[in-house]
Amino acid sequence: MPTSLIEGNSLLAIDIGAVTTRAAYFDVVEGHYRFISMGQSPTTAAAPIKNVALGAQMAIENLQFLLGKALIDSDGRLTVPSQPDGVGVDSVVTTVSAGPAIKTLVIGLLADVSLKSIESLAQTTYTNIVDTIGLNDPRRAEQQVDAIVRNSPELVMMAGGMDGGATSSIQKVLETIGLATYLLPESNRPVALYAGNKMLAREVKASLDGIASFVQISPNVRPSLQVEDLAPAQRDLAGLVIKVREQQMPQLSELRELSGGIILPSAYAQGRMVRFLSSYFASGKGVLSVDVGASAISLGVSFEGDLHLNVFPQLGLGEPLAGLLRHTTLNDVARWIALDIPAETVREYIFQKSLYPSAIPATPEELAIEQAILRQNLQVATRLMGNRLPPMRRRRDGLLPSFEPILASGAAITGATSPGQKLLMLLDGLQPTGIGTLVLDQNNLLSMLGACAEINSILPIQVIDSGALSTLATVISPIIGKVNFGAPVLQAKLTRSDGTEVTADIQMGSLQVLPLSSGQSGTLDLRPVRRVDVGLGPGRAYEGLEVFGSLLGVVIDARGRPLALPEDSAQRRTLLKKWQEAVGG
Repeated sequence: MPTSLIEGNSLLAIDIGAVTTRAAYFDVVEGHYRFISMGQSPTTAAAPIKNVALGAQMAIENLQFLLGKALIDSDGRLTVPSQPDGVGVDSVVTTVSAGPAIKTLVIGLLADVSLKSIESLAQTTYTNIVDTIGLNDPRRAEQQVDAIVRNSPELVMMAGGMDGGATSSIQKVLETIGLATYLLPESNRPVALYAGNKMLAREVKASLDGIASFVQISPNVRPSLQVEDLAPAQRDLAGLVIKVREQQMPQLSELRELSGGIILPSAYAQGRMVRFLSSYFASGKGVLSVDVGASAISLGVSFEGDLHLNVFPQLGLGEPLAGLLRHTTLNDVARWIALDIPAETVREYIFQKSLYPSAIPATPEELAIEQAILRQNLQVATRLMGNRLPPMRRRRDGLLPSFEPILASGAAITGATSPGQKLLMLLDGLQPTGIGTLVLDQNNLLSMLGACAEINSILPIQVIDSGALSTLATVISPIIGKVNFGAPVLQAKLTRSDGTEVTADIQMGSLQVLPLSSGQSGTLDLRPVRRVDVGLGPGRAYEGLEVFGSLLGVVIDARGRPLALPEDSAQRRTLLKKWQEAVGG
């Protein structure tokens, strides 16, 4: 890793998404690392090409055209490290989110202890849990074997027993797993991760070596009854995910060689950055990261370095849409549409989008449907994530805690046609509370930066400091309670640094924008009416809150939490249009 900014090396980060492959170039400019440029190409993992390396090559070729610098030699090979004549790049990292959800079998002992912990670990990456086996499983051993063979998992994750505890129950389950794995065709045998009682680690390794395609022994996710520690095993799980992806996409092995072995699942790499940023910003609140992709929605929350990563492949905006209505209803999706569109049209679009994930909305109606799907999927994901947070981090009213900042990435959000559309999708889907800042990762750099940190810990810090992220708005989302629509709930005064002032009387059910351009700063006074809570407690005023300019300035969302929409469809569409007009969406 470079220790001097002056001696820093150039770095190429490749991100292979389900729809788009990106290649980002970073280098030193005037003594500091900067994001220079990005090239992109359609991902070529699916038929008829089925070669992810080709999409990566096209993205790099597009990048070098923008750079005016050759990265690939005359034989079409990426030059690593760079040569004295300037051709090439010094180092490469790769992240991957492309590929179907990995069929996963999870095994634990007690449902509320080791089984719960190993499921939580599985939910930090791109998995589809096809079966669970626990101590109280009512099926006979041969039925369990039949179920495993029928599901043909690609990944087996095992936990159970506190360190130094009993071993006999785990040994019994281990026999079942070994037999079922042996019965699978050799080419279809899963990789396995064991994160249980460390006294059994050697026995697990000996039992499954030569049967499973690969066995990874990790630290116990439940070393004691009161302690759950997923972090060490998350790193090992990330490596296994890449092994599965290499079986699905053999060309990833070539990228691994170019990357010096550094190839990570995108969600894991992004989680690394969220963990770092929660300490870097030191806001006293948690940091929330939202990544909306075609293959999955990923939500990362970190409180002072304590990361809670949640990946929802079932809620991706591409192929997973085929199964969306198993997780929500058509009416719940359609309620977010401000246009009068029949429910069957919405259903048809959902299935068409699952067949053609790279298709871009061509009409205002298609755009409205796609953004409605995004809102509903975000809301479902947010609710699931909230239930998985530690009890001490949950609000009693079931709402999300306050975050500072909230980071958003994914082309469906960052590529929206106006800042107001981006804002409304995030506010409607996440329904944040209190006072926070919405920040756009408009170039989808966070996962790449998390991978870059593997070889250069300075680069991510300086790239973020350089303004690679864009502030969308400072958002005030008060908890209002039972107040009639249109009743006054808050008085706000924004005093800009140039001495000008903006005042507003905020009513229940409204969205209000107080303009504050990028480069400006100001102070905000908030005076609640009744017992409205802006983040300090019911009825307490907030004076002299320092705020900074952004794309939209200061936005006060007084629509209530949780956000309730009118049952009458005409009234609901009128209200949605009013909110869109309020933020210029």
